[in-house]
Amino acid sequence: MIEALTLPVVAADDHRFDLLARVPAQPRARLLWLPALGVAARHYLPLADALAAHGIAVYLHEWRGNGSSSLRPSRTQDWGYREILYHDLPASLAALPRDGAMDTLIGGHSLGGQLACCFAGLHPTVFQRVWLVASGTPYWRTFPGPRGCTLPLIYRFLPWLAQRQGVLHGRRLGFGGTEARGLIGDWARVGLTHHYAGVGITDDLEAGLRTVRGRATAVVMAQDWLAPVPSMQGLLAKLPQVQATLRVLDAATLGTDADHFAWMKSPQAVATLLFHSFE
Repeated sequence: MIEALTLPVVAADDHRFDLLARVPAQPRARLLWLPALGVAARHYLPLADALAAHGIAVYLHEWRGNGSSSLRPSRTQDWGYREILYHDLPASLAALPRDGAMDTLIGGHSLGGQLACCFAGLHPTVFQRVWLVASGTPYWRTFPGPRGCTLPLIYRFLPWLAQRQGVLHGRRLGFGGTEARGLIGDWARVGLTHHYAGVGITDDLEAGLRTVRGRATAVVMAQDWLAPVPSMQGLLAKLPQVQATLRVLDAATLGTDADHFAWMKSPQAVATLLFHSFE
């Protein structure tokens, strides 16, 4: 039997959101999962159900500004990596049931995978494993061909546009949702510099990444131009003390298109791979 839970969470700055959970009767481990940019937590319920069927309790974090979040970005409401790493993710972590005998995993999709690694670096004794799906560093040099060469222009244009508009209207551009300008600024700087940091963050995130231990399972979709293999390799290289395994899944294995998002609706192959990496 799998229990469906909605856990109300309040961050230190009074940001409110729901942590969606799927918990099997006798969980073998628990996973804190971070979505992709602009994607509400509820869209990962098929993944949570599939993992819970394998005995993994899954807790779906909600991005500030999306889904159940009490906030929406605007000219007067702004945030970046600092608020996510210092307020929201600690609140989600604190909402997980206490069980010191159970492994605690963290993982995510796309930007969620990146910030999962950064958060693990801030709390290096908490998480035993990292699961990354369709993720990787946005650093432009890790993207092959002409597309990679165009990224520095994009990383300069999008923060400028967000500042001018007060937010980034990502859906109009086919990238993310309505995004806070501070978040886009922090993300773009990583894309230009390959250095994880953020406005107002006092910790050395890069040093934290080097302290993460345990195992990582990384999954790349064969036709995913938003997170190709070199991008994932670039992110894993920042975790030198982690024993990492990287797998590339094609459309035949997935049973759907092997792109950045299609797997979310048919996550059985991804869930099975992640679970077998845990055994």
